[in-house]
Parts: sequence; C-alpha cells; structure tokens
Amino acid sequence: STLVIFLISVLLIVGASNLNKKPNSLQNFLEVIYDLVKSVAITQMGPSYYSQFLPFIATLFLFILGANWAGALVPWKIIEIPEGEFAAPTNDINTTACLAILTSITYFGAGFKIKGIGYFARYIKPTPLLLPINIIEDFTKPLSLNFRLFGNIVADELTVTVICSVVPLFIPVPIMILGLFASTIQALIFATLASAYIGEVIE
Repeated sequence: STLVIFLISVLLIVGASNLNKKPNSLQNFLEVIYDLVKSVAITQMGPSYYSQFLPFIATLFLFILGANWAGALVPWKIIEIPEGEFAAPTNDINTTACLAILTSITYFGAGFKIKGIGYFARYIKPTPLLLPINIIEDFTKPLSLNFRLFGNIVADELTVTVICSVVPLFIPVPIMILGLFASTIQALIFATLASAYIGEVIE
C-alpha cells in the first residue's frame, strides 16, 4: 500500500508540476482520469454537491487503480519469501474493508452534514415499518463493496499466477492485459458505487 501511494503521489506531482496548453502524454493521461472521475461524481451526486466529495472519490479511484494494476502486472504470488507473501494491496481483505468503511463513514457524514438531524428521517420512509430493512441495507453496502473488490482481484491474481507457473514467460501477457482492463473496471465500479451511495443520502 505504501509503495502504491508513493508511486501515485510521484505521478501526480510530476504530472501537475508543469502544466501546458499543449499537454504531454502524462498530462493527457491525468486529465482523462480527472474527467472520468468528475463525470462519475456529477452523474451520481449532481452538479450542486459533487465538488465537495470529488477529492475523496478521486483518491479512492486512484488508489484502487494503482493497487489493482500492481497485482495485474506482477505475479507476486510466485515470489517466495520466508514469512507471508507478496500481493497487491487490494488482494488483502483488510485493505478492501478499510476502503469500504471509509466510504460508509463518508456517506453517513455527507447525509448528516447536508441534511442535519433530518437525515435520519430516511430510515422511516416510505413507512416506519421499513426501519429495520433500511438500517440493514446501510450496513450491507460496505460488505458489498468489500467482497466485490476483494473477490475479483484475488481471482485475477490467482489466474495470472497459475498461468505464469505452468507456461512460458510471454504466454501470460494477453491475460495480464485483460487483467489491467478488469482492474480498471473494478476501480471505476467502486468509485461509481461510492458516489451513488453518497448521492443517495444527499438527494
């Protein structure tokens, strides 16, 4: 996780340190990511509120993207060490659980910040009989985010590791490219769902 955060920070600092009207390839790449995350935030949260939560959503997306790509590009599990194992950060359920919990804290905080005590009225809509179901729904959201991301990344890493173990070096390259695509989609799904959950409580 530390390595991924360091590399992303360096990438952002270098990319934003010398902005040009005629962007280079790195600036182009960062602008595409910014526009993508911004469009997700606006779509899910609306133009009035998205700017307040854009830094959080962008941070989630960039960290998950970097962590997923780290697992897709390198078959860490075939590297043996005396204790433990190498793996992408999102291959650890503790990491994905922390991301899901941070998302939950953010959408609870967003609802309370924007609606005040009236936020809690959503639990008895459209009828007070749905109070238990509405409460359970809020607690199942982080579980869904957690296990969706963790399960997909573990499956992808295991596939790459097994193929790298039994076939020559260049054969797994198409699988790795497919893994990069799937990793990007997983990061986008997580960011989209996080935005949707926040948008749901502030609408």
